Amino acid sequence: MQSSPGGAPLLGEPVAIEFANTTFAVRGRPAEGLETPEMLTQWLRDNGFEVREVTRRDVDAARTLRAAIRDIAAAITGGHEWDADAVATVNAYAASPPRWHELAFDPEPHVVQRSSGNPVETALGVIADNAVGIFGGPLRDQLRACPGPGCVLYFLTDGRREWCSKPCGNRARAARHYARTAGTARTSRTQHPRPS
Repeated sequence: MQSSPGGAPLLGEPVAIEFANTTFAVRGRPAEGLETPEMLTQWLRDNGFEVREVTRRDVDAARTLRAAIRDIAAAITGGHEWDADAVATVNAYAASPPRWHELAFDPEPHVVQRSSGNPVETALGVIADNAVGIFGGPLRDQLRACPGPGCVLYFLTDGRREWCSKPCGNRARAARHYARTAGTARTSRTQHPRPS
């Protein structure tokens, strides 16, 4: 599993899910992948966004959007009612700033995204727009919260995938095996106590 310089895992998910996963767990303890402007800058660049200067205010805005995306993801995967404030937050970020696509040639034709806003606001708008597409479309049914022990990540399943990553699945299988063998050992000791 790859990770960003801030430690957040990069699972190859759509950008909104990768963004939600910038809060993660290390050995069952919460970890923050967007702690500093430098961490946010690097994460955005690693995910294809062109940004130059990122401020503390940008980090706060990013974390606000991330919390809203995670709240909606938790509601979907947990079968709960969606939080209206989280939905309003995602929609507000998706609506600003104005952005559009242009066709460019240098030397081959390709699409360039343009915006009239600052690059960080534009990036957060694209991430929010991606979240709207996932939560409001057919991908919503593929959204899962990883059931791995201590894991807090989200992913889109293809029907067969059970965990966010192979290492997480391995930890879950090891935990199940340990629970089975520990239970067998306890049963064996109560049935056949050691001589004193």
